[in-house]
Amino acid sequence: MRQTLRRHAAVGLAALFSLFLPTALPASAAPPAGEIVLDGATSAEGIAAGEGQTFYAGELTTGDIFRGDLRKGTATRFIHAPAGRAAVGLKADTCHDLLFVAGGGTGKAFVYNTRSGKPVADFDLAKGFINDVTLTGDGAWFTNSAADELYFLPVGEHGELGKVKTLKLSGPAADLQPGFNLNGIASTEDGQTLIVAHTNNGALYTVNPKNGRSAVIKDADVPFVDGILVEGDNVWAVQNQLNQIKRLDLSSDLSSADERNTIKSGAFDIPTTVAKFDDTVAAVNAQFNRPPSPFEVVLVPAWK
Repeated sequence: MRQTLRRHAAVGLAALFSLFLPTALPASAAPPAGEIVLDGATSAEGIAAGEGQTFYAGELTTGDIFRGDLRKGTATRFIHAPAGRAAVGLKADTCHDLLFVAGGGTGKAFVYNTRSGKPVADFDLAKGFINDVTLTGDGAWFTNSAADELYFLPVGEHGELGKVKTLKLSGPAADLQPGFNLNGIASTEDGQTLIVAHTNNGALYTVNPKNGRSAVIKDADVPFVDGILVEGDNVWAVQNQLNQIKRLDLSSDLSSADERNTIKSGAFDIPTTVAKFDDTVAAVNAQFNRPPSPFEVVLVPAWK
């Protein structure tokens, strides 16, 4: 179940781009580069891969969720969140038709049904800024950019949700400074190690999910790091203010990383989080620090 769930799962408010994508790509084919507009969105931040070429993207300030199709190049508002919610990082558990959403300044985690779009549950995690979420075979892990701790929401074999547990961190990942600290989070394939991004330090750290001990991943130099994605020994680290995604190669013991390439696009406008579909990476433009224009998901090659 652990590998199955991992396989199916995976900082604020861009110019308007037109999208012309083929509408008859085979299900296994990677979509070409381009942009998909989140029609009607007034903010954006998180993205998650769903079944096949389906993706989910969150509207930061309202908590609404868009559902899109990379083959068609379209996205529409799918979940109208109750008032007072927010959506930062998100991950989809396609085994159980659940979408896990980090609630930002609300201090909460939200869970929705991806078939009906209806809320399933919400959980009070902690004060601060609940920034991102990743899935393992046992449940969902959330970061808090204002605290030296992680939060674990167990998910049972049939999708039942358990009681949230708080994991206090020690070591370099526990460093707290003004601004954003812990941000993106991912897991190794076996779920035995978590990898977290620390925005203030421009660094990546490993975390033992049993005891909270952390260690630096040497040579992972990622200023302005935001969301991260891990697949095998590859890490895609979004560097929001630099408008790029850096791909790193992890050592077998996860103690160090080598830079492989930097992915850039003229369509990037403060990307924040990413999801991967075959050989394509989809990144959300958050458009921080300027008057927003229509928000979009930018598609770029994962390996170049």
